[in-house]
Amino acid sequence: MKNLFKSTMLIALMGLTSMAANADVSTVTKNLKARFPATEIKNVEQSPIKGVYEITLGKSIAYTDESGEYFLFGDVIRMKDQQNMTSPKRDELKKVDFSTLPFKDAITYKKGKGERKLAVFSDPQCPYCKRLEVELMKLDNVTIYVFTNPLTSLHPEARNLSKKIWCSKDKSKAWRDYLISGIEPTSDGQCTNPVDANVKLSRDLGFDGTPMTLLVDGTVVAGAVSAGELDYKLDKAELSKKK
Repeated sequence: MKNLFKSTMLIALMGLTSMAANADVSTVTKNLKARFPATEIKNVEQSPIKGVYEITLGKSIAYTDESGEYFLFGDVIRMKDQQNMTSPKRDELKKVDFSTLPFKDAITYKKGKGERKLAVFSDPQCPYCKRLEVELMKLDNVTIYVFTNPLTSLHPEARNLSKKIWCSKDKSKAWRDYLISGIEPTSDGQCTNPVDANVKLSRDLGFDGTPMTLLVDGTVVAGAVSAGELDYKLDKAELSKKK
């Protein structure tokens, strides 16, 4: 089905070229702004397909014809080598400046020397977050910043639980105890805490699920990935930061 979707999209995109043969970027930009004055259009450029234009909308990429009336969302694939022409650009748009995170609002713990760094936006009652926490414990030479992000629409008790963990005498131990061993925190959760601020931060960053892992080079890794994959990505991110 995935290959069928890609092929269908390519056919649809090529069908737009007859309407856009004589268009240029400035014309497309003008038409888009006239049709959607309230939409922030960050960039317009010719796509790899003649007559079809790639537009950047916030952290999303879409494709349109000269008129700007029709949008297509998805990936453009160069079939000769199966190269995804959209995904690398979309990944770049999703990058976050790691240094701007409010680390004072994170539950922090260190493994080994802690030279490598990552941040995790996590819900204490999310099963995938619990699975990721087990993988994180396998890493070495890493500092981990956990920003609690309770998804109350799925886990109504996650917000109160996040506060109880934050208000514990040893936050990092209380976090790991609950996610890995199911040990309930004993705190009443009545201290000043950043839980709601972290939820807002997560939304502002465009994170719509948990867990979301952020590396120092700005790369965002979604889901419960393995320790091996994280280890590789951590080293790659550190090398990228030093360049």
